[in-house]
Amino acid sequence: MTIPPQLLMRDLLRLRVRCSQGLDRGAGVAVWMHPPVHRVLGWVSRPSAFGDLRLVWRLDQLRAVGELEALVKGEPAETDADTVRRLPTLFEAALLDRRQQPIGAVADALVELRSGRILDYQVSRSDPRLPGSSRWRLSPERIVDQQPGRVFTNLEGLDDLPLARASVRQTLLRRSRRWREQVQDAGQRFEQRMEGWLEEPPWEEPEAPWHRSEPDAPRDRREEPRDRRYGHPPEPPASGDPDTPEPWDDQWLGEEPDPPLQRRPSRSGGDDPWI
Repeated sequence: MTIPPQLLMRDLLRLRVRCSQGLDRGAGVAVWMHPPVHRVLGWVSRPSAFGDLRLVWRLDQLRAVGELEALVKGEPAETDADTVRRLPTLFEAALLDRRQQPIGAVADALVELRSGRILDYQVSRSDPRLPGSSRWRLSPERIVDQQPGRVFTNLEGLDDLPLARASVRQTLLRRSRRWREQVQDAGQRFEQRMEGWLEEPPWEEPEAPWHRSEPDAPRDRREEPRDRRYGHPPEPPASGDPDTPEPWDDQWLGEEPDPPLQRRPSRSGGDDPWI
């Protein structure tokens, strides 16, 4: 366990105080501070649930800070509950605007542990004891005047202060506002794009494929020869004499050609073929 450089006083008050002897000295109940210079001097713990005994610890007695405990060194100063209630403090004081109207309350303070200097106050709009409420940062320079239970400023409202922690309601409002802005931006971009499309000239009609004259356009299959279309070999070209036998006919049949027919002489010696 080590000492962090900065710490919220509400976080310190929730820790159980354990001394160097190992004794539990109770949890914190109040902050001991000097409001005119905005400095924290220490804090007060309650060692027992019964009785008015209170233990006051100086801030320089803090030695280590853990998740559940705060280790201290040395002995505390003993006091009672009535004296603790009379200690000057700005915690739970009403925050007033420039019209001296209450706009919130001081809920917490971010403290530099080495020196005790208050870096900024944490302001709440509603009851500071309510968990999950929003917190705004109020620097000590923006405080005009202070009185017991009241802090005067020149603020117009809490929106003039930077947001330190947003509540669930505030987070939903911010997200819904961001989503609404994104939807509006998307609608404006779509409208601008549609206007650009309408302002463009109409598209030119593409030229029909049958109007184009291509030198290497494929021929229609209906113009091809019938034998080529149906897979038959082309017919051989016709020779000059249809009765002239081809030289490969005899070779194909494997026989010798028949000798030419000779006319027999007539018996009567005449030229009449019928006799």
